[in-house]
Formats: sequence, C-alpha cells, structure tokens
Amino acid sequence: MQEKIVILDFGSQYTQLIARRVRELNVYCEIHPFNNLPEFDSTVKGVIFSGSPYSVRQENAPQIDVQLFHNKFPLLGVCYGAQYMAQHSGGQVIPSTIREYGRANLQYINEEHPLLKNIPKDSQVWMSHGDTIAEIPQGFEVIASTDTVRVAAYQVNGSKTYGIQFHPEVTHSTDGKQLLENFLVDICGCSQDWTPDSFIETTIASLREKIGNDKVVLGLSGGVDSSVAAVLLHNAIGKNLHCIFVDNGLLRKDEYAQVLDSYQHMGLNVRGIDAKDRFLSQLAGVKDPEQKRKIIGRVFIEVFDDAAHEVQGVSWLGQGTIYPDVIESVSVNGPSATIKSHHNVGGLPDFMKLKVVEPLNTLFKDEVRRVGKALGIDDIILGRHPFPGPGLAIRILGDITAEKVAILQEADAIYINNLKSSGWYDKVWQAGAIFLPVQSVGVMGDERTYEHVICLRAVGSVDGMTADWSHLPYELLAKISNEIINNVKGINRVVYDISSKPPATIEWE
Repeated sequence: MQEKIVILDFGSQYTQLIARRVRELNVYCEIHPFNNLPEFDSTVKGVIFSGSPYSVRQENAPQIDVQLFHNKFPLLGVCYGAQYMAQHSGGQVIPSTIREYGRANLQYINEEHPLLKNIPKDSQVWMSHGDTIAEIPQGFEVIASTDTVRVAAYQVNGSKTYGIQFHPEVTHSTDGKQLLENFLVDICGCSQDWTPDSFIETTIASLREKIGNDKVVLGLSGGVDSSVAAVLLHNAIGKNLHCIFVDNGLLRKDEYAQVLDSYQHMGLNVRGIDAKDRFLSQLAGVKDPEQKRKIIGRVFIEVFDDAAHEVQGVSWLGQGTIYPDVIESVSVNGPSATIKSHHNVGGLPDFMKLKVVEPLNTLFKDEVRRVGKALGIDDIILGRHPFPGPGLAIRILGDITAEKVAILQEADAIYINNLKSSGWYDKVWQAGAIFLPVQSVGVMGDERTYEHVICLRAVGSVDGMTADWSHLPYELLAKISNEIINNVKGINRVVYDISSKPPATIEWE
C-alpha cells in the first residue's frame, strides 16, 4: 500500500501549494476537508493542518478534535493550524497589533531540533496572518522566533506535534522545503519513493485489476490530460480501450489531422469523427457565451454517445479528471455552485450508464506532464498550451460562422507558429488569438477598408488561477501583426491584450 501524508484543509488559499511541495519531495499526499475526514489506516505517516481565512477566535471558525491526531501521528500545524492547537490547549491567541504579512527572518532557531535541521539563523519566512500566539500552553516549547513573532514555531514536548506561524510552502520561505523535508522524512519516516515511474507501475496494475477484460471508451481532446490517461489505459488493457476524437469544427488550423495522426502513431485504438457541420449548424446565430457553451456541450455528448454505442459491450467511461477537479468537488465550503463551463464540455450523461475510470484523479497538472514524459509521450502533446473545451467558439465573440472560424484559424496559426519559431512558445503558459465583434477603418493599397480586428493574448501562469500578461518583444509583435494583416483576408488591425488575471480572465468568453 502507498504510504501517504494527509493534509486537512481549513480553507486556505495555500492548501494545494502545501500538497505540491510535499509531492515535489516524492511523498504522496491527499487533501481532505477538516469536516470530512478520511480513514486513517496504517498507510498514513503524518498529518498537516492547513491555514485558513478564519480567525481561531471567530465563533464560526473551523473546529476539529486535535486529540484524534496528537500522539497518534506526527502532526504539523501551519498558521491557523498552529494557532488552533495552541488556543485549544490552553494558550492565548490575540489579534496582532499590526497585520503580519510578508517576509520576515527567523532571529532565533533551535538548531538542534529535528524540524529545523539545516535551516540557518536569519532564514527568510513568509507570514500571512492577522492573529498571533501571545502565550503558549504549558508543555509547549518555542523552537523559532522572528523579531516580531515570538512563537514562530513550537513543539508539544514529548510528542511529534509541531506548529509554525509561517508558510513553508511558498517560495518566499527560502528554507521552507527543507522544513517540510525534515518533517516528512526525519519525523514521519516517509521513504520518498513516490515517483512518475512508481505511479505508472501501480496505476497500470490497479487498472488491470479494476477493469479486467471489460471495454473502456474515452474521449480524446488532443490535450495533456486525456492523452496521458489514454496511454495509461492502453498500457493496461490494450485494444479494449476505444478512443474517440471529435472534430467540432472549432479546433486550431489542421489540428484535427495532426492530433489524430499523433494518436495513431502512439498505437492508440482511436476513431476520428468529423462533426463540424453538426456543431456549426447548431451554433448558427447564437451570440450569448453561456448558450454557446451549452450547445457545444450538448452536441459533444450526442456525438460521443452515438460513437460509443457503435462499440459493442462497453462498460467503462475513461476520463482525464485531475486532482484539482476532485479537490474542488469536495471543498471545505461544499461543491462549487458552478464549474467553469468553458473548460468542461461533455461529461457523463445519465443515459450512458457507464462506470467511470479516472487514472489521473490523484495528480496535479505538472505531475501529469511528468508521468506523460515517463510514458514516452511526444513533447508536442505534453508541452501543448491549455486549450478550452469549446475551442475557438469562445475566442470568437458574438455569433459563430464558418467564415469567422476560418479567419481566426489562419490568424491563430500565424501567431502560434511565430511563438514557436522565436522560442517564446515554451515561455508562455497559454496563448491564442481572439476574433473581436468590431470592424475598423483601414487603408490597404490606397483603398479604404472596413474589416475585422484580431486580438492576441499571451499569459504566464502556474495553474491558471492567476495570470500575468506576457511581455512579448515589440519586434515579435510587429512581425506577427504584419503577417496576419498581409496574409489573412478580412483583417486590417491587430491588438495585444495587456490585462492580467484578476481582474480579466484568460479567455474572453
């Protein structure tokens, strides 16, 4: 059985970041809401309490029985977690005289303490809290302090229970990763054997046991998640995996043929379905963004279901669900009221009556890429920018026509090809061209024109939650603009989007 660390989430924005740092140390971990505890069996090597937007002094603050974990598992409380344990053990937590937010330095460190091994005095840490531990309970020992926070870290004497009032998971805590490694390896005894290769081995074995000789149908998108899920399933069950790749007429230029060819060279049992006319006819005259998404989702399900029914004896639906989606569905505050419909088209309709298999539902996006690399998947697929499920439909503002799609495909191809040839493609997290619902006056060949506008968008991000616009060189933007205007009939103006997320989203619809 795979050993693991359990992270109990009290609603902090940093909880997923804790998990990522733990996994970077080749230790498997799971996030669970504090109010929906998992089974704590022999595979659990330690527990981490996350931070929280709440104050421990609030009446509606998250509550948990610390005694369920204290002296039963190594326990590390981070920020709120540390304050909660102190408060509920007889200590005193009070509002800070000034909000403790940003960089600080550890002025005192118990260098002999196992949690602080190899962490130098003056080590920079990141604070983010409005309360502070004024008095620690009896039996608690201060093991680190800053100039303004006396109880930066503590241990409950005679136990493996610790609290820290800073965030080791953020990069601003320069030795945060070392602290986490000290906790995970030296204190919890984790073996650090959770690697892409070990994941592949255990996942393939598990899939074979779960699926047996049954057939699985899986919808491919050309993206990283579905591709890696497909290869894992293929390695487990071979030809019993039936992949379906739908051309909705809203893909990038030549993408359908290129991706289909890539999949066939990977040995996948894949069927391509040209459904362009079906999608475009349903979208005709529709301008509302949400309505466009719903139509695309509905038609995709219809097309996919038709194709799936042609495969006899299918029992399972394969999906490329990844861990952030799972976390979102069981969040501290309950399932999200709305899922990003522009990213998630399709899904499992009730009438299909298939069991679901999700081989990637324990992985973050960067982990999916590492597993894909270990599986030998082409870098062209692994390095592909995120692309929304509805494709160019939400990059064409207003109604969709075949003419607009063709114009945008040509402009987008020039843009992306220039990013690749200039070396900028891999420096950008996501890029694409947007067809704007406006026309502008221009002069081309001494003639007045009144034609369409293309907007270019490029952002840097880690996970898409926040994003900054990419500072592409002026020379490159000038070259791209010139090529689009000269080569794409119907375009006489190109603009560049320099807004960040928030407040602007990455996509325009």
